[in-house]
Amino acid sequence: MATKEVKLPDIGEGVTEGELVKWLVKVGDVVEADQPVAEVMTDKATVEVPTPFAGTVKELKAQEGDTLPIETVMLMLEPSGGGAEKAAAPTAAAPAAAAPATSGSGSANVPSQPTAPTAGSMEVYPPAAEVHVLATPATRRLAREMSVDINQIQGTGLAGRVTREDVLQSGPAAGLGAVAAGRPTLSLPPMGYQPSRPNEEERVPLRGVRKKIAENLQLAKQIVPHFTLMEEAVVTELFAMRAQAKKAAEAYGVKVTFLPFVIKALVATLREFPMFNASIDDQAGEIVYKKYFNVGFAADTPNGLLVPVIKNADTKTVLQLSQEIEQLALKARDGKLALDEMKGATITITNIGSVGGTYATPIINHPEVAILGMYKITDKPVFKDGEFYPEKVMNYTITCDHRLIDGAVAARFMQSFVGRIQEPSRLMLDMM
Repeated sequence: MATKEVKLPDIGEGVTEGELVKWLVKVGDVVEADQPVAEVMTDKATVEVPTPFAGTVKELKAQEGDTLPIETVMLMLEPSGGGAEKAAAPTAAAPAAAAPATSGSGSANVPSQPTAPTAGSMEVYPPAAEVHVLATPATRRLAREMSVDINQIQGTGLAGRVTREDVLQSGPAAGLGAVAAGRPTLSLPPMGYQPSRPNEEERVPLRGVRKKIAENLQLAKQIVPHFTLMEEAVVTELFAMRAQAKKAAEAYGVKVTFLPFVIKALVATLREFPMFNASIDDQAGEIVYKKYFNVGFAADTPNGLLVPVIKNADTKTVLQLSQEIEQLALKARDGKLALDEMKGATITITNIGSVGGTYATPIINHPEVAILGMYKITDKPVFKDGEFYPEKVMNYTITCDHRLIDGAVAARFMQSFVGRIQEPSRLMLDMM
């Protein structure tokens, strides 16, 4: 019986390729129709790729870590007698894990890419009329941010694919901001690592979620001029309020942390300072003010840093926020976040306090323009009215995009936010 090809299906969402993170089968395995055979990481999520028919695995056509365009042959199957091929085109299963989302970048509008030649085939498929080069959505996004015409770049990747390094080496300094014509261009040094004691070093592939985190954070640092403002807050009243809420929430089986109170204070402060709940559309030369409040929170997982998003946080109670935080954090740890649960954040909170640390300078989750950091609670003597009092103190930071937010504005934002944190009863007034 002739062998059949199992190809990387069209995953949708503008995705044109994926990185093969893990094989779920090996040569000789017998698989059923719709059984996942591999995990593939795209710019948007990690998905399990199923086989459209049953059979025995005869050959794996790619290695873990390879980048595969859609419709690339992944493996060869010898069909089983009772295995019927699905009539519909195969689609990827629900996301299993995902990278820090970079929402609002427009990657979903990237046109479909031509199919790359498969192993053992000499056929070359011409590109679509509106597409002149092969490139990933992330690479196209970088080219747009750097005001570079990607069609004019000679790709050095497989099959002439334009890589991220090709874009960086081709782009003028104008790509990192709006630099007028005629100013000096940016010369980037080689990024290669030179080992000093290779016999005492271990090398592992940079792939999967860790690779996507690295790409997204590096892109954010290249585009956004960051600055961070730090502030200390006395949280004795908040500590007591949270203790009462925690006890009351036990009746609902919900665990209440400090995070939902911080979200409430943050949303109220965003209403007062709308430039923190915004984005910059570089191509259009416009500031985009968001009239909704979707709060992302950084979740530390075995697969790396993920950012689940609480949609319409301004409409939810502390109890509802607590329940959603708990559910999303659990799904993040288990690698079961859906793509929609990591998209659309307007601002992000990172809570390092659960692990430790006094202050940090977090990196903004582009295209957002700010990220709030919250840190550990300590007991300190606070001098007030001529005397020292024992208080609980918590540190906060706000890291801002200096293109939109000035230092004085950030200082006023933090004063307003910390005022709500120190007097949590003000949150009741904000909600009325």
